[in-house]
Amino acid sequence: MSRAQRLLDLIQVLRGHRRAIRGSALAGELGVSMRTLYRDIETLRAQGAHIDGEAGVGYVLRPGFMLPPLMFSEEEIEALVLGSRWVSERADGPLGKAARNVLAKIGAVLPVDLKDEIERSGLLIGPGETLPAGDTELPLIREAIRAERKIQISYADEQGNSTWRTVWPFALTFYDRVRVVVAWCELRDGYRHFRTDRIVRLEVTAERYPRRRATLLKEWRTLRGVPEQ
Repeated sequence: MSRAQRLLDLIQVLRGHRRAIRGSALAGELGVSMRTLYRDIETLRAQGAHIDGEAGVGYVLRPGFMLPPLMFSEEEIEALVLGSRWVSERADGPLGKAARNVLAKIGAVLPVDLKDEIERSGLLIGPGETLPAGDTELPLIREAIRAERKIQISYADEQGNSTWRTVWPFALTFYDRVRVVVAWCELRDGYRHFRTDRIVRLEVTAERYPRRRATLLKEWRTLRGVPEQ
């Protein structure tokens, strides 16, 4: 276990105890020696952690301490790397660039040993087919979702017949081979799903839709039996 991971685990254990916990119990829970425990506590104190107590008495972490460089465990870093790489390869250009920027910012504040985990991660994203409807449409759809604005689309069915619709987009789903907008459709007066590769034309309007996005999402999940993520 890396030292950074060990310090993070110590903080997490201390946060889980409202009252003082004896050093021997701490060391046992963390699987370290008492000498290592005392050294790690002093390291955290030097970084600003308000840890009250002493050897033979017990320790307690006072509220309010944040340790930004140690926010992530090794597995959490792997999840961030894999997720960022997936978005970078499979989402639209602006979102992919944002994912790379996020990973760079995280790497900039991590301790050296955890930063190395990002650079040498063996979790890779395999090549996939280039999907239609991406760099132009998806940023506009995401913008409309964030702002809770109606969009107008010309949408083609499987036979190529197009209809002009006003919809309230509140979610965007990424599948391996297709992307789908989840929205309330004014034409059909109900929830509908629209494949982005069948959107012939798209315009974001200045009009906000009358219900909150969170409400629409919750109602849609209930109707479709979609679990929370």
